[in-house]
Amino acid sequence: MRSALTAIVAASAIAALEARLRARLFDRTRSGIVLTPEGELLRMRAQMLHNLLRDAQAEVEGVGESVWGPLRVGGTPGALVSLLPAALRALDARGLRASLNVIERPDGVLNEMLRCGDIELAFVTTELEETPADLVETTFSRDPFTLVVGRAHDDLPDRMSLRAAGAMQWVLPEAQGAFRRQVDALFIASGLPTPRDVVRCDSLLTTKAIVRSGRRVTLLPREVASAELSVGVLRAIALEETSFDRSVGVRRHRERMLSPLAARLLEQLALQP
Repeated sequence: MRSALTAIVAASAIAALEARLRARLFDRTRSGIVLTPEGELLRMRAQMLHNLLRDAQAEVEGVGESVWGPLRVGGTPGALVSLLPAALRALDARGLRASLNVIERPDGVLNEMLRCGDIELAFVTTELEETPADLVETTFSRDPFTLVVGRAHDDLPDRMSLRAAGAMQWVLPEAQGAFRRQVDALFIASGLPTPRDVVRCDSLLTTKAIVRSGRRVTLLPREVASAELSVGVLRAIALEETSFDRSVGVRRHRERMLSPLAARLLEQLALQP
């Protein structure tokens, strides 16, 4: 009886909402009830409000403890590695106490998370395609792609042609995102087919571990492998054919005001050399 009453109340509330909006929110299909385009838009708005209230409550609670945030950011692995650590190190050096949540997701997913308010900033590869009209994209760094090898290839020179490395064993990205498109473009620019002897891997940690421990090689922006390069467990070999740089930066929603911590983080990114 109670479940039936709940269903009647829910149906009445939906009908009242549809009447107020003058739009149908649900369609009944053979597979069940699905959202109409208008219903999907309302769902996104409701998710935005939920996320806004969630963050507002946490932000108010943090004020009493002099903690900024929370700030929720997302990004692709390489873009996060290239930009976020240095910016956070600078904020920490200024004594800023902050609550920050960081997640890794593919490019397309990050755009939807920005729209829903799941994240406020997205760290991504930039300048590859036109930015959606509702988002703003800012480039903060450019980093050349290099051939990255382990100690098993100590005999290789410091500069070489990608063609000379074409027959090697590779570790390359799997996901069909901006990073893979840039790597594929390097082979195309050199007139080479995509390698067949390849391990496809989207984890930077795993990619670098495979290269470090064996004879497989990869293509990475220099900054992404900077920690391993600095201690000599990996080596970056300059490519002769192209000075193709990867651009990385941040996307945000055009119409939403930045939180104080997000604004501070973007300011710091702009100051990075």
